[in-house]
Amino acid sequence: MEHKKYVSTWGNAISIADRKPENYAKNLTLRYPIRPMFDGDKLKITLDNFCGTEKVIISRVFVARTIENGGRAIVEDSSVPVTFGGQSSVAIPAGEVAVSDEISFEVKRGNDISVSFYLEDFTNMRSAVLITGPLSKGFYSVGDYTQSGELPLDYTRNTNWFYFLSNVEIYTSDKNRAIICYGDSITSQAWPDYLALRIFDENITDTAVVRRAASGTRILRQYDNITYDSYGLKGEIRFPREVKVSGADTVIIQHGINDIIHPVGVEVNPFRPWSDLPTADELIEGLRRYIGWARELHLRVYMGTLLPIYGWRTYEPFRNDLRNAVNDWIRTTSEIDGCIDFDAALCDASNPAAFKPEYDSGDHLHPSDKAYRKMADIVPIG
Repeated sequence: MEHKKYVSTWGNAISIADRKPENYAKNLTLRYPIRPMFDGDKLKITLDNFCGTEKVIISRVFVARTIENGGRAIVEDSSVPVTFGGQSSVAIPAGEVAVSDEISFEVKRGNDISVSFYLEDFTNMRSAVLITGPLSKGFYSVGDYTQSGELPLDYTRNTNWFYFLSNVEIYTSDKNRAIICYGDSITSQAWPDYLALRIFDENITDTAVVRRAASGTRILRQYDNITYDSYGLKGEIRFPREVKVSGADTVIIQHGINDIIHPVGVEVNPFRPWSDLPTADELIEGLRRYIGWARELHLRVYMGTLLPIYGWRTYEPFRNDLRNAVNDWIRTTSEIDGCIDFDAALCDASNPAAFKPEYDSGDHLHPSDKAYRKMADIVPIG
C-alpha cells in the first residue's frame, strides 16, 4: 500500500501590495492557474492576510481543471467548491491565515488547475506579491465568474499580482517533496519557473518548486512607511514563516543585495539613511540566522551568490566590495550544503562587477530572461 502525505506543489510569499488610493476591490473574481508537479487525489489551499491591516472576506472559492495550461478558461463541470470549516466563505482577520478543508479533487502532474475566488464586498487588497515568469500569470474579472468556464474578455485583465493565495498542497505519494526558492525580486522573477520547467523536461516526477520571494526585501531592515512598505518585510519576520512548507526538504536562499544597494543617505532620501548599510559580518550573521531556522525544520540549505550590480543607479565600488565579501563567505562556508554560484555564471569575465551583456535585463541589477534560464540550469536537483 502506497503511503501518502501532503506536499506543497506551488506557493508564494505574502508581502505588501504597493499602496495606492484605489487599493480596495469589490465585485471581483481572481483566477490563478497552477501547474501541479505531481499527481494527487486531494488538495488544500491557503489564503493569507498576513500583511493586511483589516479583516478580509473571501466570498466563494472554487478549484477546477484548466482547459489550456496557463489559460483563463476552465472545464466548468470540473469545478469544485473549496470550503473553510465547512463554509463557502471565509473571514480572515488582519495578520491571519486560513487553510481550507481537505478537498477531494484529482490532480495530474503537469495539467494546470485554476483557483478562482470572489470578493463580493470592499476588500483591502494589501496581502499580495508580484511575481513573473512563464508559469506565473493570473486574471481578474469584474463580477462573479468563479464557476464560469470563460472569463469575459471585456471585463477581464491579466495580472502578475497574486492576492491572498499563498499555497496549494496536494495529497500525494510520500516519496514526493518540495524545494523552496527564497529571496527578493530576482527570485520573484523567472528563474524558479524555469527550474520547474526544467524538472518537467528532465522527467523528474517527485519534486515541486515553491517560491517564497518578495521584491525589495532585505535581510536586516524593512520600511515602515507608506512610501516604501511595499518593499516588504525583513528576514526575521519572513523567513521562519515562509519556509514552513509541507513536504519540503531543501531551501535555496538568494537574498541580501537590497541591503547593499538601498542606503543612500537622508539628504538624498529621508527613508534610506546610511545607518541602514550593513557590514559584511552583519549580513553574514543574517544569513546564518536563516541557516539556523532552516535546520530547525530539517531542511538542506543551498545558498546562491549575490549577482553583479555594476551600472545600477546606486552603484559604488564600496557596495561591490561588500557584495564580494558576502559572496566569498557563501562560496567557502561549511555551514551550508552547497553554494550555487549564480554570480560566476552570469558575470562578465572582463568586468566581474557587471553582468555579461546578454545576461543583463538593462537595469544592471536584474537578470535577463536568458540569464534566468541559466540560473535554473545550474541549480542542483536531487
